[in-house]
Amino acid sequence: MNLFNKSPFLIGEISFNFYEIAEREECSYLDVAKLLIREAKSCGVNAVNFHVGDSEYLHCNYDEESLDISDKLTVDDYKELSDYCREIGLLFIITPSKFEDVSSLDEYVSAYKISASDLTNIPFIKYVSTKKKPIILSTAASTLKEIKQAINAIEEESNFKIALMHSVLSYPTQLGDANLLMIKDLVDSFEGYDIGYSDYTITDNNMFILTTAFNYGAIILEKYFTIDKSLDGHEYSMDPEDVRNFRLNLNILSKINGFKNKQPIICESFSRKNVRKSIVAKKDIKKGERIDETDLEFKMPENGISPNEIENVVGKIANLDIKEGSFINYEMLS
Repeated sequence: MNLFNKSPFLIGEISFNFYEIAEREECSYLDVAKLLIREAKSCGVNAVNFHVGDSEYLHCNYDEESLDISDKLTVDDYKELSDYCREIGLLFIITPSKFEDVSSLDEYVSAYKISASDLTNIPFIKYVSTKKKPIILSTAASTLKEIKQAINAIEEESNFKIALMHSVLSYPTQLGDANLLMIKDLVDSFEGYDIGYSDYTITDNNMFILTTAFNYGAIILEKYFTIDKSLDGHEYSMDPEDVRNFRLNLNILSKINGFKNKQPIICESFSRKNVRKSIVAKKDIKKGERIDETDLEFKMPENGISPNEIENVVGKIANLDIKEGSFINYEMLS
């Protein structure tokens, strides 16, 4: 199952990141949101995600301070952003906070993301599912049992595709808390579902964390997107240069990953023949002599009988004179 028919599928979360830029540049929130969408498209992002509605978040790394976040955009603004995404070829995803967010924007949405705060909000999940759109489910701070309950709630209302995103409910996520191996657990535990990763670690210039997540099986990758990581709160966002670095990493991975099944490959053909060893006469062997293991040694290249067939040689009778250093072949034996 592939939710977006592209792997990996990269989502730039723009939620809230346009606030500081708009205020610094004295531009409208809508214009800056469009700017971020345009920049995301230009560097290789596949979709953008907006957290819609007013919310209260607990930012665990900021002295347990509860922050009220007010949405700076109107319903009409989101409709315009959706149209803009469609125009330039990006998918428009929202993370709704309330029932009314869903009902007012459904016709403009390509997919929904269910935030970690709503993972156990089964009534809300069921309502979103009735809209028959793909759903991206954040599994931050959740148990396998809670994830299964959420999946069941979705599938009671819809047969549309579901993606499960590993993430950690801590902003920014410390490297020691990222637990990327949990991606593999989701892959093993939820066969048939797309597995992804929402990254809230402080961005490394080589995009090693997001690249590793992909290599562990996350085919949908999400990270906050900005054009200025120096802004307060933007340190765990990726900028256009980061996205380009990530795409370069993927090009390298596509080359080095290769085939899964272990087997000799074409570039090894010459070396394989020349470095593998063959059974060789260690001394002169007269015609009619019975060959003993002490008569033999092993040398490169692979021009005769392989050492792993020595039991087929020892004890045989030489049917001609074999000179020291000669490669043994079966025509010499009887």
